[in-house]
Amino acid sequence: MDLGLSPEQREIQGLAREFAVAEIDPHAAAWDRERTFPRELFARLGELGLMGVCVPEEYGGAGADFIAYVLVLEELSRADAGVGVTVAVHTSAATLPLLMFGSEAQRRRFVPPLARGETIGAFALTEPGSGSDAAALRTRAERLPDGAGWRIDGGKQWITNGAAAGTILLFARSDPAQRGARGISAFVLDAEHVQVARHTEKLGLNSSSTVDLVVDGAEVAADRLLHEEGRGFAVAMATLDGGRIGIAAQAVGIARAAFELARDYALQREQFGRRIAEFQAIQWKLADMATEIDAARLLTLRAAWRRQQGLSHTAEGAQAKLFASAVAQRQTSEAIQILGGYGYTKEFPAERYYRDAKVTEIYEGTSEIQRLVIARELLGLRERSEP
Repeated sequence: MDLGLSPEQREIQGLAREFAVAEIDPHAAAWDRERTFPRELFARLGELGLMGVCVPEEYGGAGADFIAYVLVLEELSRADAGVGVTVAVHTSAATLPLLMFGSEAQRRRFVPPLARGETIGAFALTEPGSGSDAAALRTRAERLPDGAGWRIDGGKQWITNGAAAGTILLFARSDPAQRGARGISAFVLDAEHVQVARHTEKLGLNSSSTVDLVVDGAEVAADRLLHEEGRGFAVAMATLDGGRIGIAAQAVGIARAAFELARDYALQREQFGRRIAEFQAIQWKLADMATEIDAARLLTLRAAWRRQQGLSHTAEGAQAKLFASAVAQRQTSEAIQILGGYGYTKEFPAERYYRDAKVTEIYEGTSEIQRLVIARELLGLRERSEP
């Protein structure tokens, strides 16, 4: 599929593909089986510039564009979706918000270690009582008596990279008199400010770290406030707009892995004296799979292009995530069907792809939330709780 990519974009895509084939593919099954977070892998990705693909060179990144970053996520996720989501959250949900909303001092301090892969980033928004309704969060941030900083108390749930992160973008209610989205602020915390309360046992993505975090009276300086006081919800929503594009790329990578496995198997497996690839039923499945994957990729790249151009991409990102995540679910199921009994066993990775795909319909906004986002954009409506 000719995407009209620039030479730089193709070079970065090729670099990510080669790394994924050599360094991720051989270990993905073991990481899944043993629930291993491959921490050293991300240091190597950092050395190649793939932990800060779209971060400007002056802040320690590779200086490429957002499209190149999306291409990298697809390649990494094709090999292991857990690795893909680790890089996606690290970049889209931690590093890029610091670039977009941080002061120059905050950018200089926090972004280079993230872009070089020396530190992993996390995004702490969700709480037990606030999932899709993110504005219902209860974590509190109170000004210290001397006005020199903040004291933060609360708990966060299902935080990707939470146990490995050195820099955590955390959201807390800084004005208890305000309800809903108003009165929420964003803070930049270090690992020492939080405690891991629980490691989450998951259906898939077992090579990624997902934990519950507790913040118990952590005191942070005033310069840890990101953007303006009370404008944290705007930071979160802008972050999710871009983050959804990354999850769409992850879903495309999973779907592509399932398709490639099913295609190769169909060309080898024989039944009734013929390769099953010669049967029309299998041909039609593969044709539909390839068509939907191309469509999902193009929706994802359109959203990435709009973000790169500084254009509105709220609806486009939601459309890409909604469609690509559904494609990943369908294609991983079809791959199992094509492999038959083998697809249901752990001898082949089809079942891992199937387990990994489901969460793309849930995190960074469920598919139901994506439909609401798209509808509001189409109808010119706005979230009533939005500040």
